[in-house]
Amino acid sequence: MSGLSWGILGTGAIAHAFARAVAKSDSGTLARIGSRTPESAAAFIAKLQADEVAAVASGTSDTKASGDYDALLADPAVEAVYIATPHTSHAQWAVRAAEAGKHVLVEKPAALNHADTMAMAEAARAAKVFFMEAFMYRLAPQTRKLVELIEVGEIGSVRMIEASFGFHAPFNAESRLFSNALGGGGIMDVGLYPVSMARLVAGANDGRGFLDPVSVQGKARLGRTGVDEWAAALLHFDNDVIAQVSTAVSAWLPNTVNIFGETGSLHLAGPWHAAGVEGGSSAIELRRFGKDTQTIDVAQDKWLYEIEADHVADCVARGLTESPLVPMADTLGNMQALDAWRADAGFAYQAESRHQGWPTVSRRALAQRPGAPMQMRAIEGVARPVSALVMGCDNQTTMPHAAVQFDDFVMQGGNCFDTAHLYGGGIMEKLLGRWIEDRGIRDDVVLICKGAHTPDCRPDAVRPQLEESLDRLRTDRADIYFLHRDDPQVPIAEWVDLLNELKDEGKLSVFGGSNWSMARMQEANAYAAANGKQGFTVLSNNFSLARMNNPIWPGVMSCSDDAYRTWLEESGTALFSWSSQARGFFTERAGPDIKADTDLMNAFYSDDNFERRRRAYELSDRKGVHPMTIALAYVLGQKMPTFALVGPRTLAELRTSLDVFQVELSDQEIAWLDLRD
Repeated sequence: MSGLSWGILGTGAIAHAFARAVAKSDSGTLARIGSRTPESAAAFIAKLQADEVAAVASGTSDTKASGDYDALLADPAVEAVYIATPHTSHAQWAVRAAEAGKHVLVEKPAALNHADTMAMAEAARAAKVFFMEAFMYRLAPQTRKLVELIEVGEIGSVRMIEASFGFHAPFNAESRLFSNALGGGGIMDVGLYPVSMARLVAGANDGRGFLDPVSVQGKARLGRTGVDEWAAALLHFDNDVIAQVSTAVSAWLPNTVNIFGETGSLHLAGPWHAAGVEGGSSAIELRRFGKDTQTIDVAQDKWLYEIEADHVADCVARGLTESPLVPMADTLGNMQALDAWRADAGFAYQAESRHQGWPTVSRRALAQRPGAPMQMRAIEGVARPVSALVMGCDNQTTMPHAAVQFDDFVMQGGNCFDTAHLYGGGIMEKLLGRWIEDRGIRDDVVLICKGAHTPDCRPDAVRPQLEESLDRLRTDRADIYFLHRDDPQVPIAEWVDLLNELKDEGKLSVFGGSNWSMARMQEANAYAAANGKQGFTVLSNNFSLARMNNPIWPGVMSCSDDAYRTWLEESGTALFSWSSQARGFFTERAGPDIKADTDLMNAFYSDDNFERRRRAYELSDRKGVHPMTIALAYVLGQKMPTFALVGPRTLAELRTSLDVFQVELSDQEIAWLDLRD
């Protein structure tokens, strides 16, 4: 056997098409076929061996059958895996394949949603294996020629795109096309093609590989099984390209692409299978104002799926972990657009809206990865060590997104979650609580709760808010509790006495203030010491390399000044810093001449902060990390015990934050960054 050796999971029609192409190709061999039964896998191989194409029949003589997917992944003869199982299990087997050290080609859609696709991409990155979504049309000569025509300006700047892919299938509630449990419907079966094409063309218009829409408006007709039977969407891009896309499993559509530019248009009569599954030729019609229509013939010498198999083999041979033509970012962007389409159309799968028993993507028990980078720090009064990075639970609004983010945080070694009664009207606490219960890890995590936010910054609001938060979180206690704001008119004794009552009842362990002044923190601890009570041992104020000049939100406070910092060091108060990376001040989003974000400007723009930013960039160059990593390392490198609240919206953002544990700043470097040299 020679070339890249493949294992195929699944024995449906698309798996058969790809297997025939691999067997015919010079770049790969079929090592093993995996199915749910040995008989199904054996029948699949027999069908290939009976193929009328001699090249296919001869390319399957050594192929083994497997009635167990895990056995296929454990086979050392398998180097790459093509996943052609039902949509709902793509993510599970892609993650497991990556963890087994196999290169991954996963059939479309990569997963049911953007969240699961992130988990697949991160698993591949962690394992350093190749990963690609099997958008075969993107590799076809016709598509490459189309991109070339747009990039050289044959029709001027692109204005509008029309793309459709749909057909009429007889209704069968149990079939893959109509079953909600199998991820059916037009959007996720073939509607992803027009979305992908629109993003490809919009990107080519600016000389980029792809472009993500800034808005997606979607409609769908949901049938009796709850999946979309026909649907349409309007995509708007930041370069003013507008795309109309449509799909169906119960209506005949043109299955064409039209691209309209300022000086002409392009028409593809067969955009999705190009010259055909077994090759041939196709044509692109170029129409320009005042000129005859030009037909551009495009030859395709190889089978369509053979091109795909050869492309993967070439990438692997070159040591690439993603395709330059269908990179991970492209796949993630397409899934995000599809999520937006379905959300606007009011369409979610049953697998995305379970009320209990939410599984991990891999369907394995949640566990920390070997060599997880997270650092842990102790806080007196908290039963277990606390992760130096704290997961902020203020942007997760769906269970797929929340579960994938929280799972990855734990796999990276994190265990501390920050939430508040205020966030999202309670949705974040409910999702977090459900996730903790499903994972059975309440005793392994550290929960931060916050209450008494303005206008309810009153002692009488604390107990009912805390009890409601605990109910949402499905627990009986908070490990750390913060008063979200302070009202200096409230006598300090009322705050301290109330929090001690709640502690004595077992509803919380340690407590402190969030956005509290140093004077009020000191007053609270003086009262507690004089009356034999527990004081404020934790604080959650803004603290970052960039000093906050003006409050980001009403009533918030920083503790970056020298006096506050000295008190924190001397008292040993644990600081949980929010906006520790200054809301993007250390990225390309900020700069003296960049004035798009008025909140960022108001909070952090000043001469001394720009000098700190310049030094962070200089130090980042020397240490080979992002300036944001330097800013985060500055926070975690303080003499007082510090913890940084982070609010990653993607797994990639969390991975970037974890880079902080590869950097250690000296006292001299910290002083230099803070203009103390």
